[in-house]
Amino acid sequence: MAAPVDLELKKAFTELQAKVIDTQQKVKLADVQIEQLNRTKKHAHLTDTEIMTLVDETNMYEGVGRMFILQSKEAIHNQLLEKQKIAEEKIKELEQKKSYLERSVKEAEDNIREMLMSPYEAGIIISVLQMRKLKL
Repeated sequence: MAAPVDLELKKAFTELQAKVIDTQQKVKLADVQIEQLNRTKKHAHLTDTEIMTLVDETNMYEGVGRMFILQSKEAIHNQLLEKQKIAEEKIKELEQKKSYLERSVKEAEDNIREMLMSPYEAGIIISVLQMRKLKL
């Protein structure tokens, strides 16, 4: 009777370990994406502050692929503001996703600690986890 519980415990433990590793990788990816969006936002802001020093009637060229398009200062300014706004929204979304993932990692680590505490408690935890899977 102890062998099936041990197998269930081992299986649940490995599943939780895999979940923790996967979630930690997702958190790192979110950090990288947030950093990149912050750089994009900063670049757009610096570019915008530079073009705002120019005369209003100034026409500018926007690089698009291998060509340049002549546009007004106002059009470029609006594009840069929109770029900053979109980056800020994506950063907020990623921050929320990151906090959810961090909570998920913490819960999984707590579950692993509980499993390691005692075999009897681990058997109960496995039963609870199996019941949760059935509800999903």
